[in-house]
Amino acid sequence: MQEPAITTDLISSHGLAPDEYELILEIIGREPTFTELGIFSAMWNEHCSYKSSKKWLRTLPTEGPQVICGPGENAGIVDIGDGDAVVFKMESHNHPSYIEPYQGAATGVGGILRDVFTMGARPIAAMNSLSFGEPSHHKTRQLVNGVVEGVGGYGNCFGVPTVGGEVRFHPAYNGNCLVNAFAAGIAKSDSIFYSAASGVGMPVVYLGAKTGRDGVGGATMASAEFDDTIEEKRPTVQVGDPFTEKRLMEATLELMQTGAVISIQDMGAAGLTCSAVEMGDKGKLGVKLNLEDVPQREDNMTAYEMMLSESQERMLMVLKPELEAEARAVFEKWDLDFAIVGETLPDDRFLILHHGEVKADLPLSPLSGRAPEYDRPWVETPAAEELADVPSIDPIDGLRALLASPNYAAKQWVYEQYDTMVMADSARLPGLGAGVIRVHGTDKKLAFTSDVTPRYVKANPTEGGKQAVAEAYRNLCSVGAKPLATTDNLNFGNPEKPEIMGQFVGAIKGIGEAVAALDMPIVSGNVSLYNETDGSGILPTPTIGAVGLIAADEEVINDTARDGHVALLIGDTAGHLGQSALLAEVFNREDGDAPHVDLEAERKNGEFIRANREMIKACTDLSDGGLALAAFEMAEAAGVGVHLDMDDTPTLFGEDQARYLVACNFDQAEALMIAAQQNSITVTSVGKFTGDTVRFGSTEAPLADLAATFRTSFADAVA
Repeated sequence: MQEPAITTDLISSHGLAPDEYELILEIIGREPTFTELGIFSAMWNEHCSYKSSKKWLRTLPTEGPQVICGPGENAGIVDIGDGDAVVFKMESHNHPSYIEPYQGAATGVGGILRDVFTMGARPIAAMNSLSFGEPSHHKTRQLVNGVVEGVGGYGNCFGVPTVGGEVRFHPAYNGNCLVNAFAAGIAKSDSIFYSAASGVGMPVVYLGAKTGRDGVGGATMASAEFDDTIEEKRPTVQVGDPFTEKRLMEATLELMQTGAVISIQDMGAAGLTCSAVEMGDKGKLGVKLNLEDVPQREDNMTAYEMMLSESQERMLMVLKPELEAEARAVFEKWDLDFAIVGETLPDDRFLILHHGEVKADLPLSPLSGRAPEYDRPWVETPAAEELADVPSIDPIDGLRALLASPNYAAKQWVYEQYDTMVMADSARLPGLGAGVIRVHGTDKKLAFTSDVTPRYVKANPTEGGKQAVAEAYRNLCSVGAKPLATTDNLNFGNPEKPEIMGQFVGAIKGIGEAVAALDMPIVSGNVSLYNETDGSGILPTPTIGAVGLIAADEEVINDTARDGHVALLIGDTAGHLGQSALLAEVFNREDGDAPHVDLEAERKNGEFIRANREMIKACTDLSDGGLALAAFEMAEAAGVGVHLDMDDTPTLFGEDQARYLVACNFDQAEALMIAAQQNSITVTSVGKFTGDTVRFGSTEAPLADLAATFRTSFADAVA
């Protein structure tokens, strides 16, 4: 087949700027072939090369005594003692999910699961963080239903429990939803597999499903804004098969036991190209591929299509040749393809052959090592204006408005579509804060949470970035888990706009400060830029996924409030209403500054909760909706009323940070207050759990009526 001539339009359609193309000419000393242009396009797009963000990502704290492997591999790895490690990562599948919601979300789940088991870990938990446009927008219902069905369809069939996550709605996501998928697995710390190739002349082996034309150019598409040609991009969305992935996982983990694996890499974004280049570059070797040996499910595929296909459920491995027969037998047993498609080379060369014809012959290391790196101009986000007066409202009316919003209503319509109990190790289910999973065969448990408040980040990127980490820290402490480490999914608009780049820089600074202060290093992550449609960007959404450990001799804080329990508020309340949920839902306002995050107070108060867990029956952190929403949610989960002593708007609905609401017996409340005094912690008795009404000061409503609103509003808005 005649390859097209390289033209200015062709270069542009591959997402390459004129100066980037000039750099390609400088590196190879000639005009690239069509396949070579595609390879450079795949490796140098934003999604794969992080060319706008690398400068700032390097500033994030990524090390600690608990960290076995930080960023740069398929997933991060953290030591949890006894020779065990937790392997985890979060990644976006935003653009594909907007174009084709079911497959976009499903393959996002599949991709993140492969990142985990590629390293030798069996997946034990999944989460997702979903952002959609306003419920009244004509696409929102279709997107919500498709995405939720896709997440559940893949995760349920694969057999991994979904233990947590978040769902939000805002007009800024009308043209660009966000689907951030998280997965975690358990491995033995002495049996971890990495992607760096080693040894010259070693066989390069293709594993898994066959290659098709689905997803060709997907990574390049994910690095561009949307416009009115969006429907034309549908073929760039991959198609997933969770049952094949389940077999691929079992085969891969079994293969690792044979000792045949030198290195192994998931075929994710940019497929065969990215996996081969990364393996060679990390091992300082070259790679030769013979494309006629690649298993294909479609006829007459070109070299370009095979190199850029993002067909799912595929891996690339460098194999010990003497163990080829054992390795092949494993994959044949699981009815999966096993094909030697090339070999490692001693020199810095990426050689692609198709039926003996050279389709690409490039220096390998510049494909990743010399990808453009930009120091984008940025402007600091202006300081927020002082908050105008917020009128006092009837507190029950304020609470009812929050419960009627799909942002704050119960999300059981979502998580009941997910299998939350598969593998039978789930110790705490979605809907109550952090999810908790038992580490199979041990008495240890792991807690998982995903958090960000985008309106805070827009108002004040640095404080908003800090707050995302701080809320994740509190969610883990609320169940008694010691926070270990984090993964980030940094979703922003067009980085070529200085104000957007300023949001990114500010958020990175805040995240970096918080993870350092709270000993939660970033061990993996993903950057998703160009989340814009027709020039209109999303809210800056740096999602933080966090993992915490509950040791074998520690109890989970997992009880519920009971009639007669005292309600204790841990932390200081000033009544901050800027950028609050109340302001947005009741007054349709998004003004004022984000709340200040005192990282010293966050750490101190979190450690106090964990140290005094035996006196605490139930615990939740305070975030959106402040004390009022936290008290209602704790009461509703327990089926008991709550009476708070105060009725003023700032105290009930303020969103000051570093705060927890605790339910406990009277004698335990006394002991907690004494312990708090000794540790200079602010603890205030704010009321009690009793009866069947929610009462703030002298106004009240039946718990059952408010619960009905809470339980039905989400489905009413989107189902």
